[in-house]
Amino acid sequence: MGVYQRQRNAARLAHLGVAKRTAAIYTSTIGAAQAAWSAVRARCIFSASLNESTLQKFPGAPPGKGAGFDDGRASVRWPQRVAGYGASAVRSVFDDLITTAFPSDCRVCNGPLLCASMLPICDACRDSVARQTDALCARCGEALDLDLESSRQLPAEGLLCHVCRAVPPMFERALAYAVYQDKLREMVHLLKYERMREIAKLLGGMLAKSILTLRCETGRELIVVTVPLFPSKQRQRGYNQSELLADAAIAELRTLAPEWRLRRIAGLLVRTRDTQSQFELSTHGRRRNLAGAFAIDSAKLPPGCEVLLVDDIYTTGATARECARVLRRAGARKVWVATLARAQTPRVALWEENGMRAAQG
Repeated sequence: MGVYQRQRNAARLAHLGVAKRTAAIYTSTIGAAQAAWSAVRARCIFSASLNESTLQKFPGAPPGKGAGFDDGRASVRWPQRVAGYGASAVRSVFDDLITTAFPSDCRVCNGPLLCASMLPICDACRDSVARQTDALCARCGEALDLDLESSRQLPAEGLLCHVCRAVPPMFERALAYAVYQDKLREMVHLLKYERMREIAKLLGGMLAKSILTLRCETGRELIVVTVPLFPSKQRQRGYNQSELLADAAIAELRTLAPEWRLRRIAGLLVRTRDTQSQFELSTHGRRRNLAGAFAIDSAKLPPGCEVLLVDDIYTTGATARECARVLRRAGARKVWVATLARAQTPRVALWEENGMRAAQG
């Protein structure tokens, strides 16, 4: 072993010994939050202070970038690294203080919240909402009875469900981010019935990812229209949840696709009568219930435009079909439909069966 190697190994051993002793001093007899902060400090101080790039080149040492003086790049990265560690440590301490002084539970799973946030939903519930991966109808997004291997062999234009083949809708395509179930269903209920409007930003981000898949199919400009509520119902709820989702999605898309122009026009589509709750009706009853329930303010609709219709849930498609029909007849060239969630056929059939049983007593 040469002089250079012995000196370099001695420096490494000395460095490791100091780091271990310092970390032990920092983390003894203190709480979990301060221990995390101390561990970060130990890493910040000692992780990059002595390495091959900062060792002096000794006579006879092998040539190479790592054996000479630092070229300056490590000194540029070091403050950024320290700032990142410091911000993470401060955030960890802040979360510990807030969740200890003001403990709270997740409104979805009822588990304890471990991070301070204006939205009482834990990270596990937020991350549990997965995008749809099944083979879907190329028109309405209905799940097709195909396995994953068969879905890979679908033609480029996709397959249609039996409803879209029998009665094609007047919209080009309907898509949804995820299936309406489990954690997502609870989040939608918090938005609609618990007046937790802060959740619209989280759900709107999911909706934006779904809308982004239309970028290559639509024009450069889209008029965004939301499915309206009857005025008395909107006053009772305090807002239209579809408007909140659309605004949050548009804000997110300004970052994801700044060249794509999406403009929401309020009041373009209106509900002319207070319809019966769709949940209580069969598929055919929902279509009859919505017939003639929507109208267009033609003065607000640019002729020949493409429209993106936004709603929170796509159930049987009766609402989307009726709104698309009205928009097309008023002069829209194309109508696209985007919803946060999609209730697939087996779940819709179960709801209808339960609803009929409840009605019968």
